[in-house]
Amino acid sequence: MTQDTAHEDTRPIPASSNAAHSRGRSVSAVLCLVIAAVLTAPAAVAYWGQRTLNDPQRYIETVGPLVRSPEIQEVLATQVTTAISKQVDIERVLDEVFASVSDDAPRLELLAPPLAAAINSAIDREVRALLASDAFADLWVRLNVKAQQAFQRILEGRSEGAISLQGDDVVLDVSEVIDEVKARLVARGMTFVENLPIPQSDRQIVLMKAPRLQEVRTIYAFADPVARWLLPIVGVLYLSAVLLAWRRPRMTVAVGIAIAINALVLAFALAVGRQLFSDSLASTSFAPASTAFYDTLVAYLERGRVVVLWLGLTLVVAGWFAGTTRSGVAVRSAISGTLERAGAALPGEQVAASGRWVARNVSWLRFVAVGLAVVVLAWGNEFTLPRWWWSLALALVLLAALQVLVGVGRRVDPDRAPGVDPTVPVEPAPQGS
Repeated sequence: MTQDTAHEDTRPIPASSNAAHSRGRSVSAVLCLVIAAVLTAPAAVAYWGQRTLNDPQRYIETVGPLVRSPEIQEVLATQVTTAISKQVDIERVLDEVFASVSDDAPRLELLAPPLAAAINSAIDREVRALLASDAFADLWVRLNVKAQQAFQRILEGRSEGAISLQGDDVVLDVSEVIDEVKARLVARGMTFVENLPIPQSDRQIVLMKAPRLQEVRTIYAFADPVARWLLPIVGVLYLSAVLLAWRRPRMTVAVGIAIAINALVLAFALAVGRQLFSDSLASTSFAPASTAFYDTLVAYLERGRVVVLWLGLTLVVAGWFAGTTRSGVAVRSAISGTLERAGAALPGEQVAASGRWVARNVSWLRFVAVGLAVVVLAWGNEFTLPRWWWSLALALVLLAALQVLVGVGRRVDPDRAPGVDPTVPVEPAPQGS
């Protein structure tokens, strides 16, 4: 390298270039924040929908609890009992039987109405006993495996299977339930139901009206390929906004506010969706169970929404704690100083060596600690509030342990005041926006 070249390489960058670079970073950070904030709620819904509808195991875990829902059992019991009872007029059959012996025992005809009522009641009890049994729980799983596959076929433009599209109606076939009830009735001596021909129309329950199904199919075809990755992309955008910002604590607060607002927007959307879902089932036999079905179907999304709300609030507190506000600095200095003094009191050269290493590397070790907590939270895609609290507790414990070890490492330097962390950069004055 020549002297002229060396001189040129070390020439200071013009102030105008620094200003342009600063404005570029600021604009990029704000742009990442805005895009992520706009996409957060849609990304959460898309991810839930993709996981619930396309993953058979998650779908079964979601709808499985419905087998014990009184509303669902009532709808199924009414449909199955009606389908069986309407095919045979039990009172008429008894009248015909008693008519043949009326000359010998004329009063037997008076027994037809109460006997018919007793038989109909027995059919209803048998239906409800089946619906409350473990056998039906297994049958429910089989039905819903078929239903999950059928929903996918409907969204992809095919309509055969346990759930099918008939005109504007989405229809559930309950033939397996009816056949199981008939088998149980025959086993208890009611052989007259064994060969009852149940019409196909009585074997079906209209789940909902779907006049705009073609629009839903179009949305599904577009959204399904990107739904799996949209939520991680939103997370990357939020992280980029923090890393690009000059005032990272302040950006962390902004990210937390954006996430918390999205959680509230999602809560509003779920409430509106519940009403729309109930309206779509209002004219069907499934109407009494619409709220129970909807609440169970979106249970994972609702639990995730609560976790997202707490995540946003935690980021707001974290940004305040790491920022330059007078209250934040005071609290941070008090906590850090207490932890470092506790570390400085620990005896042992082995601990001192570990402390010195941690003090030199504490910046990236803090990222590792938070990363471990995130892994615990996201493991298995189970975003629940208890797991959130455990993850937060893990992060706080690890960060506190690091600060204690920092205190161990700094006790060799008595001139450094406890609570002053040189690894936390001083925020520069804002440049650009």
